[in-house]
Amino acid sequence: MLSRILIRVLQPWFRLRRGMTLGVRIVVLDDANRVFLVRHGYAPGWLLPGGGVERGQTFYDAVERELAEEGGIVPDERPVLHGLFSNEAKFRGDHVACFVLRKFTRKDWTPTLEIREAGFFPVADLPEGTTGGTRRRIAEVLEGRTPLANW
Repeated sequence: MLSRILIRVLQPWFRLRRGMTLGVRIVVLDDANRVFLVRHGYAPGWLLPGGGVERGQTFYDAVERELAEEGGIVPDERPVLHGLFSNEAKFRGDHVACFVLRKFTRKDWTPTLEIREAGFFPVADLPEGTTGGTRRRIAEVLEGRTPLANW
């Protein structure tokens, strides 16, 4: 609860201070074509793993860090860029680079205050509350559709 309050209080300050934010999300697919999703402790819904690109990090650094933090996932190959998106409707000035990862190793991982649940789900049976942007990115990747410009 405290983390949710802190995020809601501090997030607007970070956004005002930065002007533009840059993040990554990753469509992680296992051999059974199930997708990896996470549920945050401070935001509703099921999402693709990901987060902010920090100063001095590359997109790939951010992908590796977020996958390790949010699910104990270590890429065995370089993730492939799926698309670049504006998330202006949700957060002013926010941009997201979405990657696809199919080869990885999973290490032991336990839920945290930030990530309450995480797991692989059949694409045809995504959990209730999976966000619209998450569903769109999964469909684009699996159906070979051209990515939309907005998250």
